[in-house]
Amino acid sequence: MRRIKSLSALATLSLALMFSLVMTGPAEAAGPAYVALGDSYSAGNGAGNYDSSSGNCHRSFSAYPYLWKNAHAPSSFADTSCSGAVTTDVTNGQLGPLNSATGLVSLTIGGNDAGFSDVMTTCVAGSDTDCVNRVSQAESYAQNTLPARLDATYNAIRAKAPNAKVVVLGYPRMYTLNVFCVGLSDTKHRKIDEAADVLDNVIAARAAAHGFVFGDVRGAFTGHELCSGNGWLHSLVVSPSWESYHPTATGHSSGYYPVFNANS
Repeated sequence: MRRIKSLSALATLSLALMFSLVMTGPAEAAGPAYVALGDSYSAGNGAGNYDSSSGNCHRSFSAYPYLWKNAHAPSSFADTSCSGAVTTDVTNGQLGPLNSATGLVSLTIGGNDAGFSDVMTTCVAGSDTDCVNRVSQAESYAQNTLPARLDATYNAIRAKAPNAKVVVLGYPRMYTLNVFCVGLSDTKHRKIDEAADVLDNVIAARAAAHGFVFGDVRGAFTGHELCSGNGWLHSLVVSPSWESYHPTATGHSSGYYPVFNANS
């Protein structure tokens, strides 16, 4: 009888342990310490759902850094991205949260250095010739001046976060071509898309030279540019004007986030 009782107790204990494992499941390790850096395409201008405490940086809780944070529960998270940022803003003002424990960094930067806002203003208000000339100027800057600025920024990131995986995301093309579209001319559409390719190619090359991963979002946005009929980008927005020509919330959730998630 004592042996039967002992076996019964052991069986009860085993069943209790199994039930506990089924109910709780295996423990999930926290994701890497994650820091988001960059300009308005990282901050989430255009995505709505803004963090009021971010002020003129216009950081959005619907931007891809927060979507990744919510999905992966990193051990720590900091977002210092800011609307209008250029490379020196990242180097001088956004790197505070980085350290040797940082495991993941995301970044979009370079568009403002090349004069993205002024390019779009010129193309909206000016002639085809004005637009082409201003875009060509931006392309020349991207090819000849931007590489050194990116190098300095990437070096600063690596120095502060020597163990981090750094994912540098690019910019989408703005327009679907060869379709009727009210607004800018086809000449302007083509030149602006050309500039996006020039900028992305420069960024991709410098990221690779530093051992960083380049997340190319152009494919994700294909068929969802302006003039596509299913756009994930804002066209000209009167108020707030800073949302103009930036990804919508869907642009972040269906465009930027999947690319970042696949490369993180």
